[in-house]
Formats: sequence, C-alpha cells, structure tokens
Amino acid sequence: MKVVLDTNVLLVSISRKSKDNWILQRLIKEDYTLCVTNDILLEYEEIIARHMSVNAASEIINVLLTAPNVILVTRYYQWNLINADVDHNKFVDCAIASNATFIVSEDRHFDALRQIAFP
Repeated sequence: MKVVLDTNVLLVSISRKSKDNWILQRLIKEDYTLCVTNDILLEYEEIIARHMSVNAASEIINVLLTAPNVILVTRYYQWNLINADVDHNKFVDCAIASNATFIVSEDRHFDALRQIAFP
C-alpha cells in the first residue's frame, strides 16, 4: 500500500509518547510504502527542525532516504487541485504521480479532493 503523509502527521508520529507514534512504527516495520518528493522532504526537514531540532530533522530525513519502503517520486505535472492552501498540492501531486492509495492528513483543506472525480 502506497501512502503520502502530510507533514503534520509525520511530525506528531515521531515522539514515542504520541498516540500517533504507530504511524512511524508501521513505516519502520515496512507495513506500507511512503511516497515523497524532494519538495515534501524539504518541508519535512524544515518543520521537524522548527518543532524539534536540526539533529532530529536530519536523522528522520536520513531514515527516510535509506528506508527500502520509501519511494522518491518525480512530479512531472502540477494538478493544482487544492485552492484554499496551494502548498498542500505537493502532497496531492505526489499521490497522483505515485498512484498512492491514501493521503494521510488531518487538514481540512484536503476535503476539497472529495468533490473531484479524478483522481
């Protein structure tokens, strides 16, 4: 199963004390494949560094870059399907380009995708 994780979902899953830590643990156990683009990785790094530390961000990115179940996706087209917060389109574009099963997010801006027949 291919999945795209919104940055906030990854961020809250890092702490072992978090109720959402199972998301990161299942990634480590290779229970699903994480799809990312360079833009997504850069955002992950920036946000993790801001909320935790530069070292934590570097370690997480290194784990992602070396994990066998993380796919680096090249995005050739920008669909621009989310107008309310265009920064989220990188996750949608990654999901389309990788044929991902799910985009995991708690952000309501992604609800706009429910009104679109494709993808």
